[in-house]
Amino acid sequence: MSVYNKILVAIELSEDSQTVINAALKLAGGDAGKLHLVHVVEPIAAAYSMDAYALNINELQQEALSLAAGNLAEIGERSGISGNQQHTLLGSPAIEIRTLASEAEADAIVIGSHGHSGWKVLLGSTANKVLHGACCDVLTVLVGKD
Repeated sequence: MSVYNKILVAIELSEDSQTVINAALKLAGGDAGKLHLVHVVEPIAAAYSMDAYALNINELQQEALSLAAGNLAEIGERSGISGNQQHTLLGSPAIEIRTLASEAEADAIVIGSHGHSGWKVLLGSTANKVLHGACCDVLTVLVGKD
């Protein structure tokens, strides 16, 4: 029996996503109904220089959100997580994940971490930023290769 009834699973939509979901499923006692998937798309303007403003940023942003939502839906379907438990958000990943966890009254957040060391730790990571200020337990799952 799981002590967690609502688990927010933050994924990057990478090949490591299933590893993170599998850890969350274990935490949920195998009950996919306790999981909510979230992927956060960072604003395009934050990733490009001022020259990008000559483009139609809103159109590009909507396309990025739509593509991410489609990918999240595929991953969710493979894992047995219903569409109403999938969230594609726009903004700063750590802030959006913490906000959604609070609003959804999540018992835990599960997120992948690449286990960086040295300068990468000093610069911070999304998992680290989620941890600081989270309203619930946070489980980081070691993924990928450093």
